Amino acid sequence: MPTPHPSLPSLHELPIRRLTLEDLTACADLSEDRGWLREEHKWGLLLAAGTGYGIDDPSGKGLVTACVVTSYGPGLSAVGMVLVAERYARQGVGRRLMRHVVAEAGDTPLTLHATPNGQPLYEELGFAVTGRAEMLKGRFTFAEPAPGIPTRPATAEDLPAIVRLDTQVFGLDRTHMITRLPAFADQVRVAEEQGVITGYAAAWPNMDTHVVGPLVARDTATAQALVASLARHTDRPLRTDIDERHENLRDWLKANGLATIMFNAVMNLGIPDLPGDWNRRFAPLTVAAG
Repeated sequence: MPTPHPSLPSLHELPIRRLTLEDLTACADLSEDRGWLREEHKWGLLLAAGTGYGIDDPSGKGLVTACVVTSYGPGLSAVGMVLVAERYARQGVGRRLMRHVVAEAGDTPLTLHATPNGQPLYEELGFAVTGRAEMLKGRFTFAEPAPGIPTRPATAEDLPAIVRLDTQVFGLDRTHMITRLPAFADQVRVAEEQGVITGYAAAWPNMDTHVVGPLVARDTATAQALVASLARHTDRPLRTDIDERHENLRDWLKANGLATIMFNAVMNLGIPDLPGDWNRRFAPLTVAAG
């Protein structure tokens, strides 16, 4: 535990401020400090589309703590990237930041994906476990064939239909996130039947992998076809976070070379379950934003 400098304020006195894109490097440094990937590309999206909160280290060494909240209107906000610098761990600063986030949210329900280490804090703040997501990673092998459902690259003309489908499935309007996908992702593909888009998926770069998300599809077969089509157009390993209720998709991914990396608990505050249709929501854009 660091020894406080006599001229520096205590952790409990340090102001919590809004983060901006100018804080991207400091956020990535904080990720690296805790043994996470730097994930600058993802931080850029979250800071641009959401609201970041953080506390500056009084010594001038970056951030003490940070997180990002992505709003979907009064119906839901997603909390992600909750991090505390190793040198300030176990001193209550993460709890203070999360209490601030909860207070700022007011009556707006909150959701987050919690690691086993973070879950006790969120439970203390009133969050309840409502589900679980399984993170999978590996080189896609094509050992288990995908259904022969046609897919194609999404075009600019598809974007309104993609947003409409996403709103139906997610249960809330996240246009501000979905319209960023063409610039954020390396691939966006759609499944289409008789001129109607029945699913879509993106693959975005994250260090040495491509993360598959969002993955929205009419059924498991369509989800499989979309993942396989993304895999055909990348030489990177794939990573994705699958709702544990989608056992058939998870088992198919494992048969095609992906393996379990970890589990996250889906936790909510102020709402018993997430809105929308989980049957067609297979993977989030990112666990940090839902």
